Amino acid sequence: MYKILIADDHPLFREAITNVIRTSFPGCETIETESLDSALALTLEQDDLDLILLDLNMPGMHGLNGLITLRNEAPTVPVVIVSAEEDKQIVLQAITYGAVGFITKSSPREQMTEALQQILDGNVYLPSDIIRSSKPESRRSRNDDTRIPVELLSSLTRRQLLVLERMATGESNKQIAYNLNIAETTVKAHVSAILRKLGVHNRIQAVLSAGNIDFAQYLRR
Repeated sequence: MYKILIADDHPLFREAITNVIRTSFPGCETIETESLDSALALTLEQDDLDLILLDLNMPGMHGLNGLITLRNEAPTVPVVIVSAEEDKQIVLQAITYGAVGFITKSSPREQMTEALQQILDGNVYLPSDIIRSSKPESRRSRNDDTRIPVELLSSLTRRQLLVLERMATGESNKQIAYNLNIAETTVKAHVSAILRKLGVHNRIQAVLSAGNIDFAQYLRR
């Protein structure tokens, strides 16, 4: 059984996501609220919350500032952003600020269920269709300090590059294993090796660093 807080100011969406949760995860308890202040109060009051689904644009949020506030007040409760926003940089920024996932409100029911399952299993969920998008990056992000040095990329094996390429599109370990026709345990070993070689601490840092890589260039060698 899971206990999930749904913080969204649109009653119809709260009803829809509650329906998805109760259908896909029988026995789940859901709590609903419609502002950041009440979400904060409930989070501090309910010490057994397993997950918070947080709308990006409800009262009190002020964009990602609300996420930062909630993470500071309740750092142990996983937070997932649920939003109509589909800008790649905002999705990645939300993860950088501590969200464990980003679910778009336009997602089909099956995709929402899969996203929630991944998150409840302890994984980070990124919307692969948005992460794959190739909208022009700003000059600042192109020259970002998080970019991976060439010598570190060159230290990756071909298989590790293939795994990193799929990580950068938001695929889970299970999806990578299926697409590369290898065991999920092998993917996990590759991910660990990639993080170590790139000198990053987690998967999200690797994904952010890999955002502007031309993988075809390195895979040709």
